Amino acid sequence: MIKYELPKLGYAYDALEPYMDTKTMEVHYTKHHAAYVTKLNTALEKHSELFNKKVEELLANNLKIVPEDIKTVVKNHGGGHINHSLFWQLLKKGSKFSGKIEKDIVKKFGSFDEFKKQFSDAALNRFGSGWAWLILDKGKLEIISTANQDSPLMEGKKPILALDLWEHSYYLKWQSNRAGYIEGFWNVVNWDKVNELVGK
Repeated sequence: MIKYELPKLGYAYDALEPYMDTKTMEVHYTKHHAAYVTKLNTALEKHSELFNKKVEELLANNLKIVPEDIKTVVKNHGGGHINHSLFWQLLKKGSKFSGKIEKDIVKKFGSFDEFKKQFSDAALNRFGSGWAWLILDKGKLEIISTANQDSPLMEGKKPILALDLWEHSYYLKWQSNRAGYIEGFWNVVNWDKVNELVGK
């Protein structure tokens, strides 16, 4: 039985300064993400055969294979685990907007600026905690937002870009200025990773 583990971050906590501050990155990763992993493992101990499944499998079809007594916990903490595992990979300074994703975004939205506006609006208008996403739905690009730790994977959609909108992801630096946090995000998008995800 192999339990779920916190993935390696892959860069230092200060790597995304000044857009995402060192302390927030440390707390976000070592406390918040770690807690999702711990609570997911605890929930699955009641149904240990599920440790053989990938988190994507647990969340698929609105958690069809997950027993009712742990469904909400797995949705919240399994979602939190997989959302953050992707989010960390999508962050990098100095990555250039280019390649297939550039072509696809310009074709779908008309320009990068229009895409950025629509994505930022989705992020800004998400009430309370949640995420903004660029997803592939049957191969087509779409911007959506979800509440809490709900993942697009629950509805069979493939996330290729994500922005965490929980206050723990920005409040130490940005406080109530969610718009400033969103604007800063565009300086640390790992377009290389987005292109990799589009190609899969």
